Formats: sequence, structure tokens, C-alpha cells
Amino acid sequence: MSWHTPSRAWASGPWTLALRGDELADISFDGRVALRSIRAVVRDRDWETAALVVDDIVEDDTLQLHVHTEGLGADLAGTLRVSVTASRLTAQLDLLVRDEFWTNRTGLVVLHPLGAAGAAVHVRHSDGTHENTRFPTQISPHQPVQDIAELAWTSGGLDVDVRFAGDVFEMEDQRNWTDASFKTYNRPLALPFPYPLAAGSHVRQWVEVRARATPGPAPAAPADIVVLEEGAAFPEIVLGAATAPDPAPRVQPVGTAVLVELDLATANWRAALERASTAGLPLDVRFVLADADPAAIVAGAHALRGRPLARVSAFWPTGPARHVSDGAATAALRTALAEAGITVAVVGGARSHFTELNRERHRLPDDLDGIVFSITPLFHSLGTEQLVESLAVQRLIAAQAAGHAGGAPVFVGPVTLRPHFNDVATTPPPMPAHDDLREGYGPQLIDADDHRQDAAELAAWLIASAAALAVPGVAGISFFEEWGPRGIRAADGHDLPVAAAVRALAALHGTRLLHGTSPDGLVWAIGGADDEGETVLVANLDDVARTLDVRTPRGTVGTVLEPGGWTRLPTD
Repeated sequence: MSWHTPSRAWASGPWTLALRGDELADISFDGRVALRSIRAVVRDRDWETAALVVDDIVEDDTLQLHVHTEGLGADLAGTLRVSVTASRLTAQLDLLVRDEFWTNRTGLVVLHPLGAAGAAVHVRHSDGTHENTRFPTQISPHQPVQDIAELAWTSGGLDVDVRFAGDVFEMEDQRNWTDASFKTYNRPLALPFPYPLAAGSHVRQWVEVRARATPGPAPAAPADIVVLEEGAAFPEIVLGAATAPDPAPRVQPVGTAVLVELDLATANWRAALERASTAGLPLDVRFVLADADPAAIVAGAHALRGRPLARVSAFWPTGPARHVSDGAATAALRTALAEAGITVAVVGGARSHFTELNRERHRLPDDLDGIVFSITPLFHSLGTEQLVESLAVQRLIAAQAAGHAGGAPVFVGPVTLRPHFNDVATTPPPMPAHDDLREGYGPQLIDADDHRQDAAELAAWLIASAAALAVPGVAGISFFEEWGPRGIRAADGHDLPVAAAVRALAALHGTRLLHGTSPDGLVWAIGGADDEGETVLVANLDDVARTLDVRTPRGTVGTVLEPGGWTRLPTD
């Protein structure tokens, strides 16, 4: 499959949009983006999203998508219709429920662009009352706006007014998951879920968008210049342990450590530990505690004896602190390590996204030796645009996490394209049936694979991700797995294109970090400096070639980057 998401343009009067499958993307008025997206979603009781298949597209004075669901037991069909006037675009959804379906959310979602951050927004609530607030600048841990019937704001050269009908809507800050947007969705989370959609019922909702250009100069195009500053040590580059089934290929270790997540409730966690140890590198061990067996952490700690260790953490799988290293989880870990006679850095944070770190950091002990969290850009959407747009938000997240850490080192990862586990599931995760690795474990047992894992462009994306995440305070970044369908190498051990990028980053271990931001979120650079000179890695995630100047403390180097490409620049 292609790296890029297929799309087609649609225009009517001053309105344009890109149709990407079932998504109405980049909705623009007079050439300026009013909304990042409008789309219909159908999510089951575990927040998994049923595919919305487009059966037909009818274009006349309107744009009509005839759709039906596939998968997860969902059986809905209907239309998403777009109509426009000179200043108004309306999206109307009508889905017939053909068989009863239990859902956590079904209906329209609206994505507001990243550029709205900090803008004043006027809110009309469902009871007719009004409120003035702002889109958050810092990533908000909780819903910044609730009970929405209408939103009005100014950003990107437009006055935008969006009205909602068919349900009560609220907003969340999707930057928590590295999405480059704020999302307004139907049915408040405070209401019970899952809830049933009765057979024969309809889901009918609409969103009306009004826009008006505001006076003022057009925004200036970003300069193709990246300025890198010299910082502290280059962050550790770590690989995740392979979770694919046996047999394991013989591969050379890459990076400074191997990150291995051991669910102590599974039958094969010891086998997973043994495999991760074969690289001979220090282990970053993430224990998932067994609720039914509190003594399991003692067995886990004793299994680490005699192994090289980088750091260890522990997380609850369920309960009010699920997926978080709270005081109780950390205390149990420290007691078990002491009993096993092991001295090692004890870190903690969120097993899942920055979301949980942002919301639950009050649960973390004050004396952790470091902060950890994962990044999964393809949590809400599987489009390549989502993957690329996440890069600018990754930098924002890294900076905010480092600020929260209060001087403790931050270890980001695993960074994976899709989630390595379903952190919002309401049903238990799948468990391996054997105590060996014939089935694999963890991500191998869920829908965690992505076709872009072997794409040439993923190498450029990884360089850009490292550049985005390498802010002062970030001491390590863990990417992907050693081998397998989610790895830097295939199951037989041969390199995928991304492997070269990982090795280029790992080769900078021991240097002083050269770090800086991107002018537009599409071109990125990261480097290392030592007494012998500087080495800079640059990446272009744009769909056109870019000419880029990279300024470092020792001078300026220019380069031309092909779309989706990366290169190494010796700057001395």
C-alpha cells in the first residue's frame, strides 16, 4: 500500500475539502482552513472503530457519501451529505441501525485545527446559556469545553462559527494522543457507556459551519531554515523487544538498551524476558502487575537477578490508577527489588499515552528516578496525514512532559505506529495460551500491525520523530521492536528501510545533542557534536522536494531533500 492516503478534491463556491475515504478533511473557506476534519465514527464497547465503507459518491449541487459499516458486529448504513451556500457548509449524517449494536460513541466528530490553540472561543450551551473561554495552549488533561451547541472563534484568518445538532457535544484536547487537533464529539463521556443502538433506529446529526475571512495580511510562508542549538547528552536510542512468534532470527543489537514489557498475569512472561536478554544490552523492564496475584512482582524481580538493567517500572492493569505507576505500584516494585538484592533506577509514569501522564501525574511518587510514557500517533485515525501531523505535537508533548518531570530524566517510548495494547478496552486483553513464544505476546495478539512499517518514508518519519522528541530533559527514546511485523527488521531478520535511520541515530550516542524545532512540522533536523565535529540528520515529510538550510554552532549547511527522504550531513 502507498505511504500517502488517497484523496480527491471537492469544491463548491468558496468552500473546498479533501475527501479521504469517509473523511471530509481540510475544510477550507477562501483557501484558509476552517476545520481539520468532519467524519462519522462508529465505536464499539472497547472504543474500537468499525470501518465505514463508502459504497457510492454522488456529486451534484451537494456531495453525498453512501456508506455502511464493516466489522466489530456493527451493521449500520446511510448517508453523509454535504451542502453549501456562500458562507455556510452543512454536513448531515443519517445512519440506519440494521441490527442492535452496543456502542461507546456513534456519530459525527469535528476536528479543529492546531492553529486554534490559544484563540478565544465563544460557547453556546444546550440550555441556551453562553460562555467565553479559550482553546488551551498547554495540552489540557481534561475536556476544555463541555455541553456544546455552538462554538465561535477566530484563527487562521477566518471567523468560524460551528453549530451542532442531534446530540450534546463536548471537546477534548487530542494533542494528548499527538493528534494535531482539538476534537468536538457527540455524547458526553459523563454519560454511561456502552449504550445500545436499537435495531431500526436512526443516528441523525448535523454540523453547520459558517466562515468569514478576517482582514489582515496572509500568513507568511515558513522559511526553510532549521536552527540547532547544542544541549546536553544525545538521548539514548532504545529498541522494543520483539513480541512476534518464534522462531527468533539472529540479529545484531542496536542502541543502548532493550525495552521489554512483562505482563505478570501471562503464562509466557519469563520466555519474553529470556528473549529480550539475548541482545546482551541493559533492559528497560516495564512490569504489568497481576491484580489476582500480588506476589507475582516478587517473582518478576527475582527473574531480573544477574541481568544488566537500565531501569525498571511497574503499572497497574486495572483500577483507578490503571496503566499508571502510582505510589502503591512503585512501593511494591521497590520492595520486591530489595528482596531480590537488585539496585536499579526505578522510573514510572504511564504505560500508555501522554494522556494518562497528563491526567494522573498527581498519583506518581515524588522520588521516581525518571518519567516514562508511550507515543502512538495512529490511535484515533490511520491516515498518513495523521502520522505526519503528529510530529509537531510530539515536540509539544516532550517539552510539557519534561516540564512536569521537575528535572527527572524523561524516557519516551515505546514509540509505535499503532497502540501496543488497548488502554481503553472494557474487556480483558487476549492472553497467550502457552508458556513459550510460539504465539508471541502483547502487541502480537491484537491489531497492532501497520502497512507503513516497511515503507521507505518511515525512516524519514523516525528521524523527524527523534528530532521532535529530543528536547532538553528527554534522556531516552524507544522506537518500534527489534524484529517482526512491528520491528525495524522483518521476521527473518533482514533490515527494513527504517533500520538505517535507527542505526544513524544510535551512532550519535555519546555526543552532545544538537536540537531545534521545525519551521513547519514537515522538515526536521537532529544532530550530535563532539571534539571531532558535528553530524546532522535531516528529514523531509513533505510530499514535494525541499531545499533546507541547517544552522549549527559551527556554521550553515544546505541540502535538497526528496519527498519522504532523509540524509546525513557532516557539517565540519
